[in-house]
Amino acid sequence: MMTIVDTNSPGTAAASRSITPRAIKIAADSLSCYFGSVHALKNVSLSVAEKSVLAIIGPSGCGKSTFLRSINRMHELAVDSRITGTLRLDGEDIYRMDAVALRKRVGMVFQKANPFPTMSIFDNVIVGLKMNGLRNKKDLSEIVEWSLRRAALWDEVKDSLSKSGVSLSGGQQQRLCIARTLAVNPEVILMDEPASALDPLSTAKIEELIHELKQQYTIIIVTHNMQQAARVSDQTAFFYMGELIELDDTTRIFTTPARKQTENYITGRFG
Repeated sequence: MMTIVDTNSPGTAAASRSITPRAIKIAADSLSCYFGSVHALKNVSLSVAEKSVLAIIGPSGCGKSTFLRSINRMHELAVDSRITGTLRLDGEDIYRMDAVALRKRVGMVFQKANPFPTMSIFDNVIVGLKMNGLRNKKDLSEIVEWSLRRAALWDEVKDSLSKSGVSLSGGQQQRLCIARTLAVNPEVILMDEPASALDPLSTAKIEELIHELKQQYTIIIVTHNMQQAARVSDQTAFFYMGELIELDDTTRIFTTPARKQTENYITGRFG
């Protein structure tokens, strides 16, 4: 058995639990993120198993999205950002990698669907591929169909691929963005509140898609919806004020959390 330990909080022994061994895809060790004088993420240590779903929960401003964006180095776009500690992908230091190469391996789906408004559905899917130099029309067409099928969107748009991406409904646009992410064949998919702006039916489709995608990809999802975290994830991490408070199998987090802060958040005593 392997133990995942919350090393940044008091009472570490109480917050540690054993999990079934599995290859580690993402590993953070004493990771801290700063924006100027703001210490946004504080000494976070955690591991994410490959082909699993980790949900990150916690109140607004607790560091959830900062942690997510640190994995593909998007936080570097902010002025005066810096990190300490280490973050590894398959054992390799993410901050020693070429950022462009890293983002091919680590895709991201944002809270608000962001298809390119001047592009067709077809071109939205292949934009990353074209930027990487792929031009063969047959190959591109095959990848578009494959990606849209994987995103559970092909049957809905196969006869209208030339239409604008923004002509789709909100839920369809979000699945289009997922297809665009899948098209470049990443290993990790980061999702930052991917269903927060969607209706219940569209949300259910996104959640079903997450279940299917974890057979091939490692997924990390930030969500304020604790029911969603319970439904889609294998493990859940609770963040508060920039710290990792507890990480465990999702069932245990929501039934027998080790930390009182976690229990209080889950039961709605604060948030």
